[in-house]
Amino acid sequence: MRERRPGSIERTLILAPRGRDAAVAESILHDTQLQSTICVDMADLVHQIECGADAAILTEEATRNGEIRALTEWVAAQPPWSDFPFIILTVHGGGLERNPGAAQLTKALGNVTFLERPFHPTTLISVVHTSLRSRRRQYECKRLNDELEARVAERTRELAAANRQLLGQIEERERVEATLRQMQRLEAVGQLTSGVAHDFNNLLTVVLGNLMLIEEELAVATIDGKLAQRLSAIRTAAERGAKLTDHLLSFSRRQRLQPRPLDLNETLTGMRDLLQSTIGGSIEIETQFQPGLWPALADPAQLELAVLNLALNARDAMEVGGRLRLMTGNVTLGPPFYPEEPAAGDYVEVCVSDTGTGMSEEVRRKVFEPFFTTKEVGKGSGLGLSQVLGFAQQSKGGVRIESRLGQGTAVHIYLPCAAAKKVRRNRPMQRKGTDRGTISRHLLLVDDDGAVREITAAMLRELGYSVIEAGSAGAALDLLERDRNIDLAIVDFAMPGMNGIELARRLRQLRPVLPILFITGFVDHAALVGVGKAEIIGKPFTLGDLADKLALTLAAGRSTSFVSLSG
Repeated sequence: MRERRPGSIERTLILAPRGRDAAVAESILHDTQLQSTICVDMADLVHQIECGADAAILTEEATRNGEIRALTEWVAAQPPWSDFPFIILTVHGGGLERNPGAAQLTKALGNVTFLERPFHPTTLISVVHTSLRSRRRQYECKRLNDELEARVAERTRELAAANRQLLGQIEERERVEATLRQMQRLEAVGQLTSGVAHDFNNLLTVVLGNLMLIEEELAVATIDGKLAQRLSAIRTAAERGAKLTDHLLSFSRRQRLQPRPLDLNETLTGMRDLLQSTIGGSIEIETQFQPGLWPALADPAQLELAVLNLALNARDAMEVGGRLRLMTGNVTLGPPFYPEEPAAGDYVEVCVSDTGTGMSEEVRRKVFEPFFTTKEVGKGSGLGLSQVLGFAQQSKGGVRIESRLGQGTAVHIYLPCAAAKKVRRNRPMQRKGTDRGTISRHLLLVDDDGAVREITAAMLRELGYSVIEAGSAGAALDLLERDRNIDLAIVDFAMPGMNGIELARRLRQLRPVLPILFITGFVDHAALVGVGKAEIIGKPFTLGDLADKLALTLAAGRSTSFVSLSG
């Protein structure tokens, strides 16, 4: 059915095949400016309705003899909004109560008005106007309904878009909350491990210090054999413990790094022989280094340790054979998706990938936790990846892991770009030994741990220094006021009540140019701002390390490098 366009002329159809009823009805409608069309038969009527009409006048006899079937089918097929109006001209005296066929027409055609003949022209005009008005209201209802449906559809689309945005925001919030919980968990574990490492380093200082003294006494007494072997085994175990605490401090970001501009291509090339001998000859090492690589800012020793840890993990993940790939590249990263990934920006990348067993998403979420391992008991400490993460984050970078079960793993380390354009090459460091015969220095040693203080004092005296000991900050201040001959103070960083930095400030108030050497099991970078690397020695330390640091600190004490501690 063709819909009537807004502003078009309304048209009434007339079907009266017998007599002059069609001509009379057309004349009456024409006199009142109502357009009409006479149809020749029922088929023509249906066709004209489909072409566009607003009402129809039919004589009762035109609906007989089965000719109405095509019209009833059209009426039944009308769209829901349409109820086409029909005017049926009946014979005189043929009211509904005496005309059973009228009820059938009403049922078949729906919107039907009956008009008896002969009719007055005014009556016909009134009935036609009523039918046309009814049709206009149908079109108006359809227009309003279409507008309503369009608005509902538009609003539905808006609500769907808002719902998608809300779901996206909910997913993003859940991801951020999960990331935050993971970061808080890692931070809590980091604080715990740094405390454990600090206490463990105190124990190792006592063990290794006493071992050194015992070994020297045995050497003087020329005693060798089983006892020396046992002492060597103890030293090896203690040094392994020192490496373990080094990993813990790296994870907790308490380790003091010495970053400098590095050419990662050169660094990894220099490690190839070490890696091959470490992981075995059955594993193929493949390199893919990007030319024109930006210089990276990182601690070379810690970088090599991180790459070595990743290579060992890759070896354990692969069966006999396999391929280890080392790659470098300049990358620009977007916002992080996991807490271990770095912030958006430019980085220099080191990637270590393998063709091993890979890992599930559940395992991937836990691999950076200290002591978490999928290896058999005794085959791994679970600190390799945590050390890698600690090194990367402490270097202002991050780590990304890509892994799928059965398809291998790729670990990407992202390091910041160095501002310096020229990379310094590794140069051998000349150790400055101490001539014990020329030393006449008077030292103040401050440490709240009696065992650590005792062995440190013994090592200092072994080096030829004169030592006075203090077990607290208050005792150290009192000794410095009474003894004006103290040449240098050795202060433990972590002490109850007043820590090493606070004590150093108080000592400087009494002696502004007093050299100070800090000994510590871990380094709090925020607290030690302004302190040079030469004035810090980490536990456990060897006799040679202690001698070198004392020489450097005594030299630095005559400069202005400690001005920031006096504030």
